[in-house]
Amino acid sequence: MSVFADLVQQLADLLQPLFGASAAAAAIVLFTAFVRLLVHPLSRASARGQKARTELQPKIAELRKKHAKNPERLQRAVLELHAEEKVSPLAGCLPGLFQLPAFFLLYHLFSNTTIGGKANELLSHELFAAPLGDRWADALTGAGGGVFGAAGVVYVGLFAIVAAVATFNYRRTKRMMAANSPVPVAPAAEGQQLAGLGAVTKVMPFMSFFTLFTVAVVPLAAALYVVTSTTWSAVERAVLYR
Repeated sequence: MSVFADLVQQLADLLQPLFGASAAAAAIVLFTAFVRLLVHPLSRASARGQKARTELQPKIAELRKKHAKNPERLQRAVLELHAEEKVSPLAGCLPGLFQLPAFFLLYHLFSNTTIGGKANELLSHELFAAPLGDRWADALTGAGGGVFGAAGVVYVGLFAIVAAVATFNYRRTKRMMAANSPVPVAPAAEGQQLAGLGAVTKVMPFMSFFTLFTVAVVPLAAALYVVTSTTWSAVERAVLYR
């Protein structure tokens, strides 16, 4: 942890002439971009996998018709089809999973008052007027100035960015789900084959909006990572899935 803290501090020192008191925040943005560049090959592979899964939809629809009365046989047949075509149904999860360590590093780094037995100097850094170690609740207190205080406005800006990105993702996800919806089968059989999938399908387009909750409850440094990564992801997916 102390090594990572030193790296962030050194990067902030390099950026200080350009960004002043917000140099550490700029360092976090650059760190996030670096992580996303490392994960980009996985994102490209995920995009190829998604396109391959889309191409399999007609074959999966045929399997659903063939095994409409045997859900277990249908599940095995679908898995066999994915294996035969060398398509992983879980490939889309890998980019997100590989980013979790970076997020938790920032979360813990800006949640501890001491690092390696010494005072955590990074907590003194700010994004404009909002301390990187504070949370939205701190900005809402009297000292923070309330919703439209100096610190509160920073969160308003972050929430606005997240809401815009979430709306973009929502519309895009709805379009993709409509385009990739499978051929319907008999209601009774469909209920057996896709138990619970209907609820997931309804919730999935709204997943991006859950980021608003994350930004509100984690330290500002971790929130900045989430906002930067989410925005990067939206642009990246728009390019890769066009």
